[in-house]
Amino acid sequence: MSNNDIMKKLRVALKFTDDDIVEVLALVDFRVTKTELGAIFRKEDHPNFKPCGDQLLRNFLNGLIIYKRGPKTRPNSNI
Repeated sequence: MSNNDIMKKLRVALKFTDDDIVEVLALVDFRVTKTELGAIFRKEDHPNFKPCGDQLLRNFLNGLIIYKRGPKTRPNSNI
């Protein structure tokens, strides 16, 4: 299963739009345009298809954690 397939399945399972995905990626300071996302979600034989890189998928998953759970809090180190 390719990174593109994983992104497609996550988008459908979470009922995310391109705007939602851009918002999640912005939480981890990773900028991507809707045009770039459209290229990732195309079929492999389409002329404008673009493979989803590991960095994009990793940042999306990290952003998704923040989106669902909130930012990581630092433990109180006043011991």
